[in-house]
Amino acid sequence: MSSTGEFPLTEAPANARKGLLPIATVLFSFTFFTGTMFAGGKLGMAFDFVDMLWIAALGNTLLALYAAGLAFIASRSGLNTVLMGRFCFGEAGSRLSDVLLGFAELGWYAWGTATVAIVLVKLLGLSDGYTLPLMVLFGLGFSITAIIGFRGLNGLSRISVPLMFVLLVISMVIATRQAGGLAGLLAVMPHETLSFSAAVTMVFGTFASGATQATNWTRLSRSGQIAVTASVVAFLLGNGLMVVAGAWCAMVYQQADIVEVMMLQGLSFAAVVMLCLNLWTIQGPTLYNVAAASCHLLRSERRRTATLVAAGLGILLAIGGMYEWLIPFLVLLGSVIPPIGGVIMADFWYRHRGQYPTLTSVDLPRYNAAGLFAYAVGAVLAYCSPWVAPLVGIGASALCYILVLRVQARARPANQART
Repeated sequence: MSSTGEFPLTEAPANARKGLLPIATVLFSFTFFTGTMFAGGKLGMAFDFVDMLWIAALGNTLLALYAAGLAFIASRSGLNTVLMGRFCFGEAGSRLSDVLLGFAELGWYAWGTATVAIVLVKLLGLSDGYTLPLMVLFGLGFSITAIIGFRGLNGLSRISVPLMFVLLVISMVIATRQAGGLAGLLAVMPHETLSFSAAVTMVFGTFASGATQATNWTRLSRSGQIAVTASVVAFLLGNGLMVVAGAWCAMVYQQADIVEVMMLQGLSFAAVVMLCLNLWTIQGPTLYNVAAASCHLLRSERRRTATLVAAGLGILLAIGGMYEWLIPFLVLLGSVIPPIGGVIMADFWYRHRGQYPTLTSVDLPRYNAAGLFAYAVGAVLAYCSPWVAPLVGIGASALCYILVLRVQARARPANQART
């Protein structure tokens, strides 16, 4: 058993497994993210009410299915994504997923830390000189729940998720009344343009890295059914609500920034509370993910030390201007993260026939060329694709991996015959 009780380098044992409520609660808190509401606000500015709902439903359904697919594998194997990467990328090659997933979550942590500091200075009318100290303060403060681990995340989630839900509903009700009811919402015409594929990519891509790393908690599920149910509920309903709430209010006020919307609604104090609670809720799991990837990268079980180091790096990125890099960061994540999941799912179902051996029972190669090549193909095609980039990345990487394995299998008997 891990010294920290979080099993960063081993399968999660049966006695550490949990039921639906704690898993779903943590995942719900993970998907209740202010950044998703900003993305939803972009939808509200570019589509009418009906089209916005269809796009949100499609994007979040695809995201939920992707998360559920990885969650089932995690529950059955007891492994998180970075540990699964050892089978499809190799013992040393799996550090690719460590670096990519760690970078993705570290970027989100830096953005959240910068956001709460910048917005609080703005909302409270403070001097700009307070921005940097607040980044340091919140960057270290957010790390507390991540250091505690699952218990800390679960405890905070039970408080913040219901409060966040109530506040969102109140904001949506006020916006609906302001628009003149449902008929008024249906009559709102979009003022910006965004293609259908770009919109679905944005909905999927805003939480593609989160869905890929949600296995850090779904591997603690008592059964595959619990893991899949918690993932679908959290990513379809939780993430879906955040997208729709952001779009709903943006349509009425023609403002994509949900904090600005709440200020227009007279909810300035509530906006401050929502921002702090929401970002504290998401920053804990985000930093937890960075620490998990770091522990696997360094083959260390010192998760708490990794958490503090990651928090320090996140603070430096926040100070360095991560707040301004959100859009290009999201585009990059939507291309480079989902292919990891595509290779993992193909490896588990095609190569291992739905059952991983234990990590200690196999002698894994340092590099799995097939997995690394398939990932590269999927990432490049996703980045260059004019269609829904995450889906292209998942499908292309999975298909390429299977094809390479089949070619290798056919070439092996031929080589043996020559010898």
